[in-house]
Amino acid sequence: MTTINSSSLMAMRSAILQQNSALQKAAGNPAGAAIAVPGAEAPKADFTEALRGALTEVNGLQSKAGAASEAYEKGETTDIAAVMLSREQASVGFQATLQVRNKLLSAYKDIMSMPV
Repeated sequence: MTTINSSSLMAMRSAILQQNSALQKAAGNPAGAAIAVPGAEAPKADFTEALRGALTEVNGLQSKAGAASEAYEKGETTDIAAVMLSREQASVGFQATLQVRNKLLSAYKDIMSMPV
C-alpha cells in the first residue's frame, strides 16, 4: 500500500485535469465550454448571486404577506383568501430557504470533517 502525500495528490490532480481536457477536445467540446441542452436556460455561474436573488425574493414575499395582513387588519381589504395565500407563499418560501441553509451547513460540516 502506498502513502499519499500532498505532492503525489497534486500530481494525480494534474493528471486528471489533463485527461479531462484531452477527452473534451476529443469530443469536440473545448475545455471549460458549457454543454448546451436544447430548451434549457444556461445556469447562473455565480452561486452568490443566485442565493442573493432567492433571499431577496423570499424577503419580498414576506413583505407582501405582511402588507396584506396589515391591510386586512385595518379593514382596507376583505379578501381573506388572498391574505392567506400570500402568507402561505411567504411561509413556503421561508421553509424552502431554511432547508437549503440546513443542507449547506450539513455539506460544510461533512467537508470540514474529511481528513486531508
